[in-house]
Amino acid sequence: MDQLLKRIPPLLLDWYDGAARVLPWRSEPTPYRVWVSEIMLQQTRVEAVKPYFDRFLNALPTVQALAAAPEETVLKLWEGLGYYSRARNLHKAAKMICEEFGGELPSEKAELLRLPGIGSYTAGAVASIAFNQKLPAVDGNVLRVISRVLASRQDITSAEVKKAMERALQEIIPERAGDFNQSLMELGATVCLPNGAPLCLLCPLYGLCRAADEGIQDEIPVKTPKKPRKIERRTVFVLWNDGRLAIRRRPKKGLLAGLWELPNCISDEQDEVLREWGIAPEQLAPIGTAKHIFTHIEWHMQGVSAQTEEIGGMTWVTPQELAEQYTIPNAFRAFLPK
Repeated sequence: MDQLLKRIPPLLLDWYDGAARVLPWRSEPTPYRVWVSEIMLQQTRVEAVKPYFDRFLNALPTVQALAAAPEETVLKLWEGLGYYSRARNLHKAAKMICEEFGGELPSEKAELLRLPGIGSYTAGAVASIAFNQKLPAVDGNVLRVISRVLASRQDITSAEVKKAMERALQEIIPERAGDFNQSLMELGATVCLPNGAPLCLLCPLYGLCRAADEGIQDEIPVKTPKKPRKIERRTVFVLWNDGRLAIRRRPKKGLLAGLWELPNCISDEQDEVLREWGIAPEQLAPIGTAKHIFTHIEWHMQGVSAQTEEIGGMTWVTPQELAEQYTIPNAFRAFLPK
């Protein structure tokens, strides 16, 4: 282990005690609240999560309430937060906790890893923050901070590099394990920034950081470039019949699995779809364009609206029913009635 790492905990904890942001899940770090927050924070900014966390906890304040809730209720509470498999896994895990763990979130990493939606990072975060288990929690923020401190040019997208970082941090975790893990994440989120120049002069580890000493902060961490996203041009149909809007379920597998959507198609297939529905092209009125970025694909969308007869395979709902009962992904937000 690099001896430099041993010097990190006291410096970072001292800084964290004065600099930590006030966040709703930190004020009352019960196992349930910590778990829900960590799932919500996966691939999502803190500021975006805050209102969702409060709304979710108000509606489903306990793991028992979450387990008993219908899936559609859970998805509606998650609406707009994205990556809906997280919500479904949270729901499945709550049922498993009630059935196998007596309604109490387990504290051991091995048992946490059995729950749907929990991997090594989330298990370490929940075990350390909620139960003060001396376990690392290595996410992108932590990988970036430690890579810069060590001036490491190892590829942080490598699973082996992440495992090696976990092993190294395991050896230096102090008694305040949860606070230490949060301090590393906090530093990466607020000071040792991912985009733009890191705020090195504000960093409690500035005197230790080899990347700062060598002036190579902007070159680290090293990551394998992502493959370019595929661009898909789609037409989104806003179809009305007697004040009701057409929506439909997406397939159970694949992108946005099982969620409700506005009917849509690959733009090149528009004429064929219109013939199938019995809609003449001249009935369509353009209603704007929008773009939505998924992990591996971008949708470039053209919205069109029409008054139609009822079309089979669609569910017809009023705008109020849509707002209150159905979960529509953000990809279609630009075309929904205001």
